Amino acid sequence: MDSRGDWRRKVTDATGLPFSRIRALKRLGAGPMTLKDLADAMSTDAPAATVAINDLESRGLVERYPHPENRRAKLVSITAAGRRVMTATHRVVETTPPALRSLSAADIKTLRRILDKVAAHQESPAED
Repeated sequence: MDSRGDWRRKVTDATGLPFSRIRALKRLGAGPMTLKDLADAMSTDAPAATVAINDLESRGLVERYPHPENRRAKLVSITAAGRRVMTATHRVVETTPPALRSLSAADIKTLRRILDKVAAHQESPAED
């Protein structure tokens, strides 16, 4: 089975973006966010999130606009081009590794469901 590093390399090769940019796009796929909220979601600091968003904006993958309820803040959202990049990422993710090709479609679906739950828990662990 491919290692996590192999998967990240495949994603960056498929998209031409550093993995940190993919992480930002993934979080913005759920909806617009402030830079502070994005930094928190990525477990990084605001300057690093700003650098990522500046890069993504220069590539036309995200856009910034005024926050409707807070004049001092801006919202960042993914563009159609950004969504196409995420589609390319999903194609890499959806490729079945050779070690799993003997599993039935139902087994693969069950495994993906379980792994999605594990990943969701890693991104936002339940409070003890």
